Amino acid sequence: MAEFSMPGYVAVVLGTRPEMIKLAPLVRELGERVRVIHTGQHWGQEMSGAFLEGLGMPEPVRLPGIGGHTRGRQIGVALDLMDEMFRAQRPTAVVVQGDTNSTVAGALAANSTGVPLVHVEAGLRSNDRNMPEEYNRIVTDNLSDVLCAATELNRLNLLHEGMDPDMIKVTGNTVVEVVQDSLPAPEERERMLRRMGVRPDEYVLATIHRPENTDHPEQLSAILHELSDLVRTTGRPVLFPMHPRTGNAVAQDGLEHLLEGVTVTEPLGYADFLALARHAALLISDSGGIQEECTVLKRPLLVVRRSTERPEAVDAGFARLVRPGPELGVAAQERLERTADLLAALAPLPSPYGDGTASARIAELVGGPVAVPATAV
Repeated sequence: MAEFSMPGYVAVVLGTRPEMIKLAPLVRELGERVRVIHTGQHWGQEMSGAFLEGLGMPEPVRLPGIGGHTRGRQIGVALDLMDEMFRAQRPTAVVVQGDTNSTVAGALAANSTGVPLVHVEAGLRSNDRNMPEEYNRIVTDNLSDVLCAATELNRLNLLHEGMDPDMIKVTGNTVVEVVQDSLPAPEERERMLRRMGVRPDEYVLATIHRPENTDHPEQLSAILHELSDLVRTTGRPVLFPMHPRTGNAVAQDGLEHLLEGVTVTEPLGYADFLALARHAALLISDSGGIQEECTVLKRPLLVVRRSTERPEAVDAGFARLVRPGPELGVAAQERLERTADLLAALAPLPSPYGDGTASARIAELVGGPVAVPATAV
């Protein structure tokens, strides 16, 4: 058995906003033992710098930014740089989260240098091989020495693929404690809503950023048309914090006219986003994280995607999977017509993602014995 032991450091690899959000409480739990490595997959102050500051993260070791490059180059460059770093100063463990290009690069770097790998949020599966993230999940899980499954379903996915049961620990999802810790107080939320010109339970909050929607003009057009149509037919404000990828696609494809009536904003800080999400009558998004956050905030969500790796939110009654176009519009209008009843039904439901103590459980696993790493490839 290999053990994590001081005086070595624990390398926590991240590169995107969701990773920063979900790993922040674990970084705090690990304290001075941790070294945060930022790949630069999400770059720029609005997508990265402001988030790190707002989450109270320590100053990371920053790799030369890989953002904006192809998937292969992102993974290859980050892998090469971390391989060199880990050989020069070996960590006791590498921690990665989720399914990004930064995740799989960190996993490959740990494997190539023989460092134990801990995968936070292991076992997610959409069974949709059109998603690059699905390959990242599978590769990372197969390289990991400790598999931190957020839910029992995630554990079953791993067992179905032949993973060693002793390597799998059901920890819950760190998103629960992140939302609980980051949600502003009621008076701050009230100020945020006044600033945006909306009232509780009377507006829609939408985010769209995934390539399956933004990189196909017909898909993006259909979504924007339905958002604009919601404003026209329901009289409800639709707030739309626009991701840079989405903004670039709108400009490139000449789709600005489809945003008529929609309140477009810059990307929001995490606390500001939670403040708005907490009081929205309806959330519309293609984000994986929002599928988890809605279960803590007790808000209904329409997931604009062809598949999801987080069916727990759907099964629990918080979310529904819809396609771009009329299906989205019909489902949104149906939910807005029964806002009060829907919110009342969701309020007492527990989140399927745990009790808000996931980071403590994962930190204990990082501080304990793990299996000997798989042979480097």
